[in-house]
Amino acid sequence: MLEPAWLKLARAQVGTREIVGPKHSPVIMAWIQEIGAKALGVKVNDDETPWCGTFMAWLMKRCGLSTPAIAVRAASWGRAGSWGRELLGPRLGCVLVFTRAGGGHVGLYLGEDATHFHVLGGNQSNSVSVTRIAKNRLAVGGMRWPKGPDLPPAQIIRLKPSGAPITTNEA
Repeated sequence: MLEPAWLKLARAQVGTREIVGPKHSPVIMAWIQEIGAKALGVKVNDDETPWCGTFMAWLMKRCGLSTPAIAVRAASWGRAGSWGRELLGPRLGCVLVFTRAGGGHVGLYLGEDATHFHVLGGNQSNSVSVTRIAKNRLAVGGMRWPKGPDLPPAQIIRLKPSGAPITTNEA
């Protein structure tokens, strides 16, 4: 099973952490500068601003792919932002958009168990990491594939529920 370029790039960033408080991660700040305020949709000056969408924008930009109009907003990556192509079934590395109290979350599909998606994303426990997110939090139209790259066949990747922690609030 071939991994899309953005997933390979995301895996290489696992462990990148924000710095809580007045100092900021130079890595995350470099992503913000590289993407720019126009693509992010807002001016971001710190790593305290929810950065899951920023991480996704950096991945897509690095791979020569489009981003939504307000990339910093997780919901922009789903049907609400009309980004990419809506999927009816998962593919390794597809974009997943989730709902949560006070906002949303966006990450990449690695697989699933009976009740949770296994998601590689930014701003998960303040880091780029793998976590499990309840399937019932998937936003309507929240399974997406970028426009441009060939669409592989749908494939559910079954994983054991052990290993990755469960998260309920990714901010």
